[in-house]
Order: sequence, then structure tokens, then C-alpha cells
Amino acid sequence: MEQKLIKIYEQSIQELESIGIDIKELGKIDISVSKRNNKRYGCCKQESPDELSKYTEKIGNKKIIRYRKFNKHHIEISPWVLELDEKIIKNTIIHEVIHCLPNCNNHGKEFQKYARYINEKFGYNISRVGNKKEDYEKSNIEYNEKEKYNYYIKCTKCGQSFFRKRIDKHFVQKYRCGKCGAKFKVEKGEWKR
Repeated sequence: MEQKLIKIYEQSIQELESIGIDIKELGKIDISVSKRNNKRYGCCKQESPDELSKYTEKIGNKKIIRYRKFNKHHIEISPWVLELDEKIIKNTIIHEVIHCLPNCNNHGKEFQKYARYINEKFGYNISRVGNKKEDYEKSNIEYNEKEKYNYYIKCTKCGQSFFRKRIDKHFVQKYRCGKCGAKFKVEKGEWKR
């Protein structure tokens, strides 16, 4: 499984370099199969911040030190992702590699700019979140995961909804709908999806 991941990672890097995204300048990138079978597709952990990219961000009364660039990156891909179609695996790997680029350690404007560019060039579907059921269907694998959720969250304006197993107690104060910017309504209970 690890060899398959490394082979697809190397192909993904070649694709990125063919459209002018220089991976060699990003520092050291390690990639491995996650030891836990997570619900998420993958993650990118950064360490060894580049001191030249240091800046201070003021949030309320607090000043927070942030970094635009890091010298070491650890990418982990969930084992279940490696069962999917190769294009979906590449999509996941490239999503995590984008997080290694300067100013892309979140899903902000810079991340979205690279994702759009790569999607246009190669026809991928790099986005903030994936659809596990849809990806299993595209890979011709039966999807039979039934999960229990404790919270049903719905936008009060556009009706967009989703489930969560757990949420922050200040969820409705902190977050707004990504589509329309309205507040969320949270219902507690037990749902299966």
C-alpha cells in the first residue's frame, strides 16, 4: 500500500511541475499512509517554520504569530482512500501538497487559487471537502457505511444542511453558511446516514 502511494505521489509531483508549480522549493515533504482509518481523506502537518515568512495577525485584543511558509511537511493519506480510483487518490494527494505551498496552510483564497488552476489543467475536483459516497461510486466500490451523528445542522436562509458527530459549544456563534453567510440552526438527536 505504501509503494502504491509513493508511486502515485511521484506522478502527482510530475504533473504539478509540468504546469510550473515547483515542489523542490517547498522544503522536505514526507508522505505516508495514516495509521488510523480516519473519516478524512488526508492531512498535512507542517513544522520548522521559515522565520523569514513570519508575520503577526491581530485578532481582537490578541496578537498571533503566523508563518506563510514551512520547511517540513508531513502528509498522511487514509488507507481507505488507496482503495479508490487512481484519479481520486491523485486528487487527494494534490490537495494535501497544495497545503505545503506558501500561504496555503488553510483553505483560504491562495489555496482556492491553486485548486482552481490545477482543476482547469488536469480535470481534477480539488475542493475543501470530498464526498466519500460519490468517490466510492466513481470507483465502482460498494459504499455501505452507516454512521451515527449527534447533530443536524441547517442554514436558516438557504437550507444547506449537514451532520456532525460533535461540535464546538459555540458553533452557531463562530460559523456561518459558506453559500449565503446566514446563521446555522443546530438540532441535537441521533441520525444515521
